[in-house]
Amino acid sequence: MADPRPAAVAILTEPKRPLSGADPSSLTPDCVATRLGCMSRLPVELMLALRYLRPKRTFVSVITLISVLGVTLGVAVLIIVLSVMTGFGQQLREKILGFNTHLKVLAVNGTLQDYAHVMNIVASNQNVKGVAPFVLGQVLVETQPDPNQPNAHALAAAPWVRGVEPTFETNVSVLPSSIVEGEFDLRGRSVLVGIEFARMLGLHVGDRLAVYSPRDLAKMRKSREAQAEEAVLPDDYDVRGIFDVGYFEYNASVIVTSLENAQEMYELGDDVHGLLVMLKDPYMAEQVRAELERALGADYKITVWMEENAAILNAVAVEKSVMFYLLFFIMIVAALCIMSALITFVVQKTREIGMLKAIGATNGQVATVFLGQSAIVGVTGVIAGLGLGMLALAYRNEFLRFMNRLTGFELFPASIYGFVELPALIVPRDVILICASALLLCVLAGVLPAWNASRLQPVDALRYE
Repeated sequence: MADPRPAAVAILTEPKRPLSGADPSSLTPDCVATRLGCMSRLPVELMLALRYLRPKRTFVSVITLISVLGVTLGVAVLIIVLSVMTGFGQQLREKILGFNTHLKVLAVNGTLQDYAHVMNIVASNQNVKGVAPFVLGQVLVETQPDPNQPNAHALAAAPWVRGVEPTFETNVSVLPSSIVEGEFDLRGRSVLVGIEFARMLGLHVGDRLAVYSPRDLAKMRKSREAQAEEAVLPDDYDVRGIFDVGYFEYNASVIVTSLENAQEMYELGDDVHGLLVMLKDPYMAEQVRAELERALGADYKITVWMEENAAILNAVAVEKSVMFYLLFFIMIVAALCIMSALITFVVQKTREIGMLKAIGATNGQVATVFLGQSAIVGVTGVIAGLGLGMLALAYRNEFLRFMNRLTGFELFPASIYGFVELPALIVPRDVILICASALLLCVLAGVLPAWNASRLQPVDALRYE
């Protein structure tokens, strides 16, 4: 059998002076590492790992390249998806809180009486930015088409009507600054309608709506029961403005009128349904609620924005988590490719591993070579994926417009999602978690091949064909 030592030494060490002639007793692991490392400032294990990863026209090199690409794509896609989901969640919260405040103060029983006094108590809290009274309930509305248009038909809907005090509304809502047509004018019998609601009913500024309040509906029911011939006529309201608060549900299902008109609709007199409270910091809602509950007493209850919007916010959070776990499988597949490549590589390099161990390399040093290979693949893939992910996020809107043109329809319709551009928020903690998880997975993929390589016996390895 041909002696494999000259070829192995030439491949693994390439020293200027041959190792032959050395005292066999001096071939300790430290001595071997020193001699092999004399040609490089890198540790001998890392130097060998890099040498083994040099591109070659072999099947193992192809698998290694696929592994790097898999890690790259896994990291990039996770960063992109989680950043977009986080940005979407943040923008959704901003849209909701722009029209729906951080706290609501309600009476435990019935309507809120002497609300001006309660407003003063709430406003005295140092964390409160603004307070405003409101009335909220459902009504029935009907359009009044032009009688000169024979094909026009009256359309009906049952939106929520919100009664507001214009002088206070600026402090608690984005409504005054969200008028896209007409003006923020609630004087007299007037209403503001959402842009989607106006689209569905074909409304424009200057049109009139017949509004059937609960009071009118109760009169109609009593009149029908009494079989009276007297008709109950609804109140007519002018459409003074159309708003767009950036949230489809509010734009499609809410109309706004003055507090006085809403109180009349619900026969409240001087009472209101509650108070809207805007805080300086929305994440202090629980703390402020506790403070206000102590200040107001047991006759009032306070709700926070997290409770009122729990369904949609939890849905976004669950969707983000599910996307993370699903896309993480991309990196698991890449890790399996790394393991497959290293197992194949250990088989191919069995005789060279035997030579290393014959000249004094320890089991730990041999294992470190192959763990180093998997770590290098992981680091390369993570760095490339991080760069690709950040680049894709920077040009996400250009890519979205390109896809819209390519497919011929909007992938994220603004009328539904409430944004013109794709939102994204890069959270450093998420990026670190993704990169660390990918790197750990790659290193773990090299444990089994490294362990197998370290257990090879020098004599058996040198005899391997």
